Amino acid sequence: MSTPMQQQPFILGSAEGPAFWYVNNRAVIKASAEQTGGAFSIVEMYMEPGHGPPLHVHKREDEVFFVLEGELFVRTGDHEALAGPGSCIYAPRGVPHTFRVESATPPRVLVLLCPGGGEGFFIESGRPAEGPGMPPLTTPDFSLLEEIATKYNQDFVGPPL
Repeated sequence: MSTPMQQQPFILGSAEGPAFWYVNNRAVIKASAEQTGGAFSIVEMYMEPGHGPPLHVHKREDEVFFVLEGELFVRTGDHEALAGPGSCIYAPRGVPHTFRVESATPPRVLVLLCPGGGEGFFIESGRPAEGPGMPPLTTPDFSLLEEIATKYNQDFVGPPL
């Protein structure tokens, strides 16, 4: 019989955490499921202007976006809004959601996933950041992203905005 691992407190500075270039974005893992005993994950996202994922559904976790800088046009369920700094968007598991970056510069958004584990999607579909900024622009391979999404209990159910 195994016993749960004792979780250790931690503090990360503003420029700390493993960083990944995911599609044309930068994802910094601020808290992983491994660190929180599976309770939650937090990812700090910097996204390319115009970026937006396909309309998708998480089957396993609730997702919360907190906009720190920039603007997103967001759709979650039947709700749509322009979300600027200080905005909080809640996308419960099972509810289709998407967004599009509206600001001219990369917004900074905290993404909370409960329970944790969904950060693996960004890690597996990206690569370790090769520097402090954004990755070189590439054309996303949506079929590969969809395959990885399925592994993380996500379904693409529609196009990006």
